[in-house]
Amino acid sequence: MRLRIATWNVNSVRLRIEHLARFATEQAPDVVCLQEIKCQEAEFPLAALAAAGFPHVRISGQKGWHGVAIASRLPIEDAPRLDVCREGHARNVSARVAGIEIQNFYIPAGGDVPDRAANPKFDHKLDFFERLTRTLAGRKACDPLVIAGDLNVAPGENDVWNHKFMSKVVSHTPPEIDAMEALRASLGFVDPVRLATPEPARLFSWWSYRAADFRQSNRGLRLDHLWVTPGLAGAIDRSDPAAARIHDAVREWERPSDHAPVSIDLVI
Repeated sequence: MRLRIATWNVNSVRLRIEHLARFATEQAPDVVCLQEIKCQEAEFPLAALAAAGFPHVRISGQKGWHGVAIASRLPIEDAPRLDVCREGHARNVSARVAGIEIQNFYIPAGGDVPDRAANPKFDHKLDFFERLTRTLAGRKACDPLVIAGDLNVAPGENDVWNHKFMSKVVSHTPPEIDAMEALRASLGFVDPVRLATPEPARLFSWWSYRAADFRQSNRGLRLDHLWVTPGLAGAIDRSDPAAARIHDAVREWERPSDHAPVSIDLVI
């Protein structure tokens, strides 16, 4: 069977529930990992998700901020929650779907100053990566595990609109890139989207609201990721480049999130 997993920072699930329903109709994901749902669990639009074809949901909500969820067409089983946020924010939710463990994260943005000593938010971001890396290092690379979410780091030179400029801006600084690489190396995670569209092609999943025409300015960042363990690498659908991609057309919709969805297809 084909299992299509998507990740999307929706920037308020209640504001963009119609977008989610449209995306479900047009792209037919089986699982959608959502970040920045910006609501408590009791406020989550469960009925609307069920109507869109996702009757199975796991939620970790928070009043006004953060919050993550996993919505699935297929039944969900419990999976370990990797709660590595020292501030107690709702930044992780987990599920097991069709035998695959999915860990959905909204990693802290990190504030404006890329200095751990001067900026507690930046320190929190790196601490989050470090705790998660230590946690995953004890797992097995052969286990079927997907890491999904807004990881808030654009790791490669072609994952940002201007590498030299962005190297001094939070989201693409050397300490963040090193922290992300340590996480990737912890289990040897594979990045199917980059496999489908290799360097030096530019790939972005986020564009600032400040640009009147995001395509014309194209000052984007690839902040949203779907990684798989080596145990799932053989399941990546390599027959079609569109089987691992960024749905940037969604960013053109009326009142969009500043993030576009990303999806991968696994053949299991």
